[in-house]
Order: sequence, then structure tokens, then C-alpha cells
Amino acid sequence: MRIFPYASAMVTGASSGIGEGFARLLAAEGVDLVLVARRGDLLDRLASDLESAHGVTVEVLALDLTDENQIAIAERRLTDSERPVELLVNNAGSSGSGYFADLPAERELHTAMLNAVVPLRLSHACLPGMIARGGGGIVNVSSLVAVLPKPRSATYAASKAFLSSFGETLAMEVARHGVHVTTVHTGLTRSGFHAAAGVATDALPDFKWLTAEQVARAGLEAVSAGRPSTVPGLAYRIRLPLMRAMPRSVVRVITRRVHER
Repeated sequence: MRIFPYASAMVTGASSGIGEGFARLLAAEGVDLVLVARRGDLLDRLASDLESAHGVTVEVLALDLTDENQIAIAERRLTDSERPVELLVNNAGSSGSGYFADLPAERELHTAMLNAVVPLRLSHACLPGMIARGGGGIVNVSSLVAVLPKPRSATYAASKAFLSSFGETLAMEVARHGVHVTTVHTGLTRSGFHAAAGVATDALPDFKWLTAEQVARAGLEAVSAGRPSTVPGLAYRIRLPLMRAMPRSVVRVITRRVHER
């Protein structure tokens, strides 16, 4: 019996980390996959592994989703009525490390595009078909920093704030059509993301880290149950409502002190 009620799924940023975690869990449940990421060699290896291990069909789209022509390919795949995608996992994302004024504008625009505009476009491509079919799901992988100021990651935090607000609103709009939209608010996750962004992690204690599988499983269980948001990890589930409830002046003081350390 399939735990997750979807026969097919597209996962972006699927070549490693959280995206790979989603792909592996879905494949283990017999879900056919469309895997999207820039690194085609890693996608090919993952696809071969999943097909041989679970007997699912895995389609590889090696795409840079910040490129207009390449994101259009993903959009066309999502609108293909003969091969419907029942679940979209918006996981692809990027960040940088440094003060905003010191970072290249092109890199910051890339972060905003991948974290906010790409999920918007892919969601817009797939929702009409899901609504017409009377069911489907979208998982948006956001972050706890969506509710915080984040020195040295200003664009990343702002783009995740957009994604969280966008996902919560979509969940309200489409629930009446049987479509579930879930936002995953992640804490620190072992995924290679921080290394790619140039963020040092050696000083952070091990107990704060989630695994990619924990995050993916939380997202899939939540969207299957129709929950609009989920926070993987007990410590983070306690922390998020506290952060939302605190006066912003207090949040800024705490954030400044943490940053200075």
C-alpha cells in the first residue's frame, strides 16, 4: 500500500541533499519520478539506482532553472496532460554568504530567482492540471529563516519569506479543489547546501542538524495529510512559534548577538 498518495512526482534540486532524499523516499513507495537539477551526471546515476532498486520510471531533466529557455522545458513537462505530474517538490535553491552590498548583484538575483520565482512559475504551470483532475500536491522547501532577519544572507532569507507566504496562501486557494500545498520550514540540514554557499558550519553542534531524509519525510507526510506547513525536528517545532511571537525588536537584538559571535 502506497503511503504517499501520488503516482508521479517532479523533484527539483534532486541531484543531492534534500532533493535526493525526496526522490529516494518517493521511489521506495513506487512513485515514478521526473528529476530536475543542473548536474546531469549525478541525476543519471541516481535515476539508474532508483530504477534498479524500486522498478520505477525515472525521467531526467538536466536544467538550469534560472535560464529562461530551460525553465520553459520544466514548465512544458508539468503541463503535459498525457503524462501528468501529481506532486511537485520545489526544492531547488541557492544562497550566498556575505554582506549584501559586497556581493555581486548577479549572484543575488540568481538566489532570488531560484528560491522564489522558479517555485512560482512551476506551481503556476502545474496547478491548472491538478485542479482539473481534482487532486495533486505541491511541497515548497522553505526555511526557519523565513521569519528572521539574516545578516550575511539577506536575499536568501527574504526569498524564503516570499516562498513561505506564497505557499500558505496557495494552500488556502486550492484546498477546495483537492490540491494540497505544504511548506516545509527546515532548520539546519546536512545536505551540502551550506558548503556550496560558502557558509562555515564547523562551530555548530551536531544536535542541531537534521538529515535530508528527516526533512523529506516530514514534507511528504504533511502534504499527504493536507497540512499547509510542517517543521521537521522537535526542537525546531518549538522554536518557530516562539520566533513568530517575539517582538521584532527582540528578534533583531538576539539575531545581532548571534551574528556577532
